[in-house]
Amino acid sequence: MNNDNINIFDDVIQQYLCTGCGACVYTDQPDNLKMVWNNKGFLVPNKKDQKNQINRLSIDVCPFNPYPVDDVRTEDELANLFLKEALHHHPKVGRYYNTYAGYSEKYRLTSSSGGLATYILNELFEQQIIDAVITVAEGEGKHYEYKLIKRKEDLLATSKTKYYPVSMAEALNELKDFEGKVAVVGIGCFIKAVRLLQHYNPELREKIVFTIGIICGGLKSKFFGEYLASKAGVQNNEFTKPQFRIKDYESTAGDYSFGCIDKKGIEKQLKMRTVGDMWGSGMFKCNACDFCDDVTTELADISLGDAWLPPFHQDGKGTNVIVTRSALAEKIINEGIRSANLAVQPLSFEAFLSSQQGSYNHRHKALKYRIQKAENQGAVIPPKRHTRENISFDFKWVQQQRREVRKNSLVLWAAETEVSKFDLNMRKSLGKLQKATLFYHYIRALLNKIGLK
Repeated sequence: MNNDNINIFDDVIQQYLCTGCGACVYTDQPDNLKMVWNNKGFLVPNKKDQKNQINRLSIDVCPFNPYPVDDVRTEDELANLFLKEALHHHPKVGRYYNTYAGYSEKYRLTSSSGGLATYILNELFEQQIIDAVITVAEGEGKHYEYKLIKRKEDLLATSKTKYYPVSMAEALNELKDFEGKVAVVGIGCFIKAVRLLQHYNPELREKIVFTIGIICGGLKSKFFGEYLASKAGVQNNEFTKPQFRIKDYESTAGDYSFGCIDKKGIEKQLKMRTVGDMWGSGMFKCNACDFCDDVTTELADISLGDAWLPPFHQDGKGTNVIVTRSALAEKIINEGIRSANLAVQPLSFEAFLSSQQGSYNHRHKALKYRIQKAENQGAVIPPKRHTRENISFDFKWVQQQRREVRKNSLVLWAAETEVSKFDLNMRKSLGKLQKATLFYHYIRALLNKIGLK
């Protein structure tokens, strides 16, 4: 491929492979690119003046660049550059020191899971390792946005998971004039963009000293929040302060609620179990997520997720699974255990893998099939590592129906935001997915019973 012909618009954005990280906006010439909403409810870059040229670096730092150079071809090569001190490596997890499970008593109840991200950031501030953090907080005139947080007292306002599109573009631009060390919090593709930025810009390698990776089940469109608000009884998407993980301390970790404030200032809530499986179905999910094989945010100093396994999932207060990948991350966790500030215990590697098994099944096991389907339709997919496994016909059926649900949910909500009509329009796609899933589980159980698992 002639490098001069590579174009972030043709090769990434028009293929719906952009996740909105904003790294390209940071690297391009000033005022050339800006982030805008596309017709699927995602943030993507757009040229302010269509006559302007885009520099090559804008695609070099893209986490879904279809033509990366060999040094940064996949997460494995990047990990060799940034996490080479890590003691262990596993193809499903990447480089790591240890795996743990637990929580911060101080920050647990104000967080979506176990409060570890807030605890770690507070420690980084206390120990004067960082002067600021780039993380997601409530935005000006928008629900959420990435901000450069300079005071540890403001950390609580950044806690809790936000299933809403955000971009690092503006916060990264603030770094150009910021004198100090920073940490960055993000999902896998955003942390990959940060590592690519550090690779091509040594100044950022010095300035960004720690990264916290949030283990991600898929990036959601802004339509997801609009849909949930409508289901909760808010009309015309007139809502503010969406909360996607309101815990029920008397129930299980998975029994959480969505909440928001309507235009009259009244809080509305909705139990997520009443709207069905919004994750396994692929509803409102970004297309690029179907081509991501980084299940555990492999390039961060530390990776944090939900402990979806016994006995932790029975505790509605929330528990983190933890993967340490740098010496500093390992030090912070162990100091927290010794001081009793963290209720954290070692977690067997097998148990950690089990906590993410659903994601591995989808994102690793079926990746080869999804890539083949996309390439047959003309898409150019970046190099991936988990592309050797062939899947059975029944699992192919599930994959195809998930793709249909994802695509239809985005198209239909853009056309019809009256929630009862939307649900009716989606019934056929969801019904087909349910049939495919039931058939898949029936075949798996049958094969397992006769010893042909």
